Amino acid sequence: MSSVLYDAQGPRAKRRNVVLTVIFLVAVAAVLWWVYKALKDKGQLEWALWEPFFSGTEAWSTYIWPGLQNTLKAAALAVIIALPLGAVLGIARLSDHAWVRVPAAIVVEFFRSIPVLVLMIFGLALFAQYTNVSSDDRPLYAVVTGLVLYNASVLAEIVRAGILSLPKGQAEAAMAIGLRKGQLMRLILLPQAVTAMLPAIVSQLVVIVKDTALGGAVLTYSELLSSANTMSGYYGANIIASFTVVAVIFIALNFALTSFASWLERRLRRAKKSTGAVVGPNDAQIAGTAGTGAGGTV
Repeated sequence: MSSVLYDAQGPRAKRRNVVLTVIFLVAVAAVLWWVYKALKDKGQLEWALWEPFFSGTEAWSTYIWPGLQNTLKAAALAVIIALPLGAVLGIARLSDHAWVRVPAAIVVEFFRSIPVLVLMIFGLALFAQYTNVSSDDRPLYAVVTGLVLYNASVLAEIVRAGILSLPKGQAEAAMAIGLRKGQLMRLILLPQAVTAMLPAIVSQLVVIVKDTALGGAVLTYSELLSSANTMSGYYGANIIASFTVVAVIFIALNFALTSFASWLERRLRRAKKSTGAVVGPNDAQIAGTAGTGAGGTV
């Protein structure tokens, strides 16, 4: 049976795909076996190295949970600030006024071109030199500053692309009935663009969560990944176990975020469909003749 996207496979193509699938699975199994054998030969699978995570709560309450809290705190602050800032910059780039559009474009392109780690280091130096922020709070402030400046610029481009992806006829129709540019953006374009932008926005939120680890690696911010270093040093020689547990936590956290976004996207798409309400003949009214009474009962 043919498809719109591709032709149906013949017998030779099916056999070739089966052979390639078997070869791929064998290669994956070989790699997994090699990893398992290497870890076992190095003694990294000994129960003593994994015991702190499965017996007792000391490792979780002392290292993992505080690190996870700091990761979520920095990520949440960055998201709360970056999302509206990115939306404003993205809409500003679509402005008809050059004095609004050009500065917004300069800000977006400038901060989007700088690595987020450089922005974090710059933020740390800025808070140390020109503010009264305590040395204990500076790493958090620097991490959030870097994440906000970079991700707000990326989100601005996502917002702009999402709005531009909508059919031009909708904007033309809205302006034809007398809507102003602000009303057009607020009532017509943004509500539709949100659904289209949601996957890209969630992908960027996942990046924000993961980039908090840069603060721990360079700025001594005690987030989840840096807690793995401290934890492995305390328990001794269980570096693989510590980083494996932290990696699983990051995977679970980002999977929960993407799953929530998928559910929200489906809900938004269903909400835009018809509610199923039945409109009777007496409820219908031609907008252009409402004031004159034309088309009414005679």
